[in-house]
Amino acid sequence: MASPEPGAPRPKVVWTDVTGVVLVDKPLELSSNGALQGVRRLYRARKAGHAGTLDPLATGLLVVCFGEATKFSGYLLESHKRYVGAIQLGARTATGDVEGEVVETAPVPDSLVDLAPAERAFTGTIRQTPPIYSALKVQGQPLYKLARKGQDVEIAEREVVIHRLLLVWEAPDRIAFEVECGSGTYIRTLGEDIARFLGSAGHLVRLRRTGSGPFDIADASTPDQLGGMDDEARAARLLPPGCLPYRLPVLNLPEEPARDLGFGRTAEINARVSAGRYRVFGPGEHFLGVGESDGTGHLRPVRLMSGGDAVGAERDGEA
Repeated sequence: MASPEPGAPRPKVVWTDVTGVVLVDKPLELSSNGALQGVRRLYRARKAGHAGTLDPLATGLLVVCFGEATKFSGYLLESHKRYVGAIQLGARTATGDVEGEVVETAPVPDSLVDLAPAERAFTGTIRQTPPIYSALKVQGQPLYKLARKGQDVEIAEREVVIHRLLLVWEAPDRIAFEVECGSGTYIRTLGEDIARFLGSAGHLVRLRRTGSGPFDIADASTPDQLGGMDDEARAARLLPPGCLPYRLPVLNLPEEPARDLGFGRTAEINARVSAGRYRVFGPGEHFLGVGESDGTGHLRPVRLMSGGDAVGAERDGEA
């Protein structure tokens, strides 16, 4: 992504109302917010957010939402995530990755050690203690801020789910991994715990998010790639906001109930529609939002779009 010359004033952006989802391949050493703001500027999107932070030393899939799509990003935060990476054995660091200072050393196990027991031990529902250098809040403050102040904080264990884990020896002192996990899983902690299980200490030296919910890194673009596109090509990378609540079944409504729901009213629907939440679409496959059926012919609004789902729709305005 091209940057202005040093000392040159940044050109004024005319922000527009863009709605949609773009899959970004975040590069190394760029913060999630830095990637978000750079891509937001390319699209000139007035409102933007992302569905799941990546550490600066991690790369990979960052799902960026613009405009009305930000209303539905929470559905993706709860989705399964997929990662690949590597654990360096022999030393644990303060941050759980290469950024922190070494706080513990331990012998490295024989690289012929069978890793299958570790795979079994860390698959399914496991307990983790979140790392002190994390954005998890305690008493209203992120843990990393408390850690930088040197404050001792008691961090409660939590249950997380590991759906799939593959471990292979990459070098005599390094293990590569692939993992699919539920929301709330800390991969840095997982790396430390695997190393401890093997009788050693460890920290992450590489981490890449390869998937989030239905989205895959193969379909993502780097900020530089997006920056090299013209406006038409960039707009073609936008996905509709209806893709975010992907786990919910689809409910298509005819014109009258679609209009009622769109105005925030409870809509009369077919009484055979089962109770539960739905991704609701009106005529022309316009995404209306999320609605909840009571199972007796009534659909109440839960989270609605404002003015349809036109991806890339713009309305000029200066910031």
